[in-house]
Amino acid sequence: MTEKKITKTGIVHIKATYNNTLVHLTDLSGNTLAIVSGGEVTKHSRLKANPTTAMFVAKRVAEKAKEHDIESVYIRVSGKGGILAPTPGPGANAAVKSLAREGLKILNITDVTPSPRGGPKPRGGKRGRRV
Repeated sequence: MTEKKITKTGIVHIKATYNNTLVHLTDLSGNTLAIVSGGEVTKHSRLKANPTTAMFVAKRVAEKAKEHDIESVYIRVSGKGGILAPTPGPGANAAVKSLAREGLKILNITDVTPSPRGGPKPRGGKRGRRV
């Protein structure tokens, strides 16, 4: 009788803003297994959103994933959102590449950055804002 090796799957939530990078590892039911931020890796606050720092953050999360026997992950990338920051920050791509380089099998990458739909009424009256 052959034994099948059961591979555990997790979800990696990457929140990459222009000030920091957070990487959050959960199992499929949403229980937190590890959270690492850019502030834990570097002591310079100006470097928290740096792609190099994001690479080290993702490397730490990959090590903790291997401790929990997780071999494949779904990745959810998020930015700040809104009208002024519609895309994830500079650390998002570096974190994804680092997770793949550490040996985790990536099943899916989804961008879940919140986007405004409609929003508040723009300034100005019926004829618009006169400058």
